[in-house]
Amino acid sequence: MENKAEAEGCSPAAPGAAPSAPRGAAAFPGGAGRGGAGPEPGRPLRRLRRNRCSGESSAASGRREFWTYLLHSDEEILEAAFEQRELQCGCAMAAVVAEKLSRLFINVRQVPQLLAPPVPTTVSSSEVPRVFWKPYIHTGYRPVHQTWSYYFSTLFQQHNEAINVWTHLVATLILLLRFQQLSQRVDFGQDPHAQPLLIIITASITYLTFSTLAHLLQAKSEFWHYSFFFMDYVGVAIYQYGSALVHYYYAIEPSWHERIQGFFMPTAALLAWLSCAGSCYAKFRYHHHQSAWLLSRLCQEVPSGLAYLLDISPVVHRICTASPAGHTDPALLYHKCQVLFFLIGAFFFSHPYPEKLLPGKCYFFGQSHQIFHVFLVLCTLAQIEAVVLDYESRRHIYSSLQGDLAHHFSALCVFTVTCSVLTAAYMARKVRDKLSFKED
Repeated sequence: MENKAEAEGCSPAAPGAAPSAPRGAAAFPGGAGRGGAGPEPGRPLRRLRRNRCSGESSAASGRREFWTYLLHSDEEILEAAFEQRELQCGCAMAAVVAEKLSRLFINVRQVPQLLAPPVPTTVSSSEVPRVFWKPYIHTGYRPVHQTWSYYFSTLFQQHNEAINVWTHLVATLILLLRFQQLSQRVDFGQDPHAQPLLIIITASITYLTFSTLAHLLQAKSEFWHYSFFFMDYVGVAIYQYGSALVHYYYAIEPSWHERIQGFFMPTAALLAWLSCAGSCYAKFRYHHHQSAWLLSRLCQEVPSGLAYLLDISPVVHRICTASPAGHTDPALLYHKCQVLFFLIGAFFFSHPYPEKLLPGKCYFFGQSHQIFHVFLVLCTLAQIEAVVLDYESRRHIYSSLQGDLAHHFSALCVFTVTCSVLTAAYMARKVRDKLSFKED
């Protein structure tokens, strides 16, 4: 029995001798199993010996030893995973801290820019070139030579052009909505008699848009001041021709048509171009000379005044010859309103009231040009409504008077626009040469 026990390893080990490895340890030499270091060598070995000495089968003992080792290995695997996770979190935290520090460094570099004095919203007239000056307006000017985004942002700021911008901007949006409504019931593409109506709506939107851009962006520099107002004068010329066309096409009475049909439209086109050319020349030649104010007004207002007298003549003749039962004419009231609104607006365009009575007080609100804008918008809206009513109710009159001349009038409109654009471009080039010579 002793030999058998010794053969199975149940005899006590010799003093100082290293214990022999169990059978199960052969599968995991040195504890190198699934997770690296194996279980503590002392306890599993003694347990294995006790199990074998107690008579357990080698298979059951091996299974117990395997699961014991597996449990210890999983604990160490989890511990290693947690350590790796903590290391990854530490790296991520370090990356976040580095990013925050880099942003802080960039913000520190921007401190001088933030501490720099901001661009003033408005300045006095003494801080801008003379070409930007308005009579009796001493402040509310925007600084020159800023970025385009700055001038666009002044749409929502107070300055001496703000009301001028918003009056025509709102009117542009109103006309766009009106045009969208009309396009649902008027066949602009197929009906040739609708072409003059399309021209006047397009011309109105054009002059309002050009005016909005001119008053919003002209403070960029002297060159852009001239260029944008030249563009504004092109829009006015287009509107003058469009007004003459619809009055002659829709509003005219047959008796007046017989008198002026041979020269009305060519003369209207010529005066529209002269209005643009005269305004551009007056702006270029006399604007910065206060002593030449009268010459500037003559060059600008004489062609425009003659054009208006001719363009409005069909409407005035119709109002004067209307029968006492003229209240049945739905467009007549709108025509009267457009004449009244234009005459009031023309007065404020030519006379600097009320700022002349309150010098330096009307820099934001109350300028004569702002009042002119308001009445010109009212005139345009009344005119559009009158023309729409004439288009719908007087087809039997204008279809017999005008025949198939709508295409000819449209071609004449294109010619007038082309001449006006070329004139404005030529004057802008003259301004550029003049400014370049002055800088040299």
